[in-house]
Amino acid sequence: MRGLFSTVVVLLVALMIVTTEAGKNKKEKGKGAKGGASDCAEWRYGSCVPNNGDCGVGVREGTCNDQMRKLKCKVPCNWKKEFGADCKYKFGSWGECDTATGSKNRSGTLKKALYNAECQPTIKVSKPCPAKTKTKAKGKKGRGKEN
Repeated sequence: MRGLFSTVVVLLVALMIVTTEAGKNKKEKGKGAKGGASDCAEWRYGSCVPNNGDCGVGVREGTCNDQMRKLKCKVPCNWKKEFGADCKYKFGSWGECDTATGSKNRSGTLKKALYNAECQPTIKVSKPCPAKTKTKAKGKKGRGKEN
């Protein structure tokens, strides 16, 4: 009985060693395919080009010396085309409605430029003023039981 038990223990240890080595080989194989073997330090990436339409999942091409790389990317469907999806801005609050133009404005300062994108340091955006200011209707406050 002891001989059988010791044989089972030895087999389990051997199995653990084999599976550990197999896992190490997979990790090393993945590193080479990801681009870890690249000598290049100055990658230049273009803008994200959607696969269909003007927003959604797409591809961004990167170049460095004679090497090329493609990365998956996503263009949000609510992005502002004037300043691009790779330029992130911090905006202030909306200003008062300008009755002459019928719009209100706000400005933003550059917070982050992704993938070395060329971005404007400050931008100004506008949107139309609401047609009417909504007022709350005065009436019954609750929907509970009426006695």
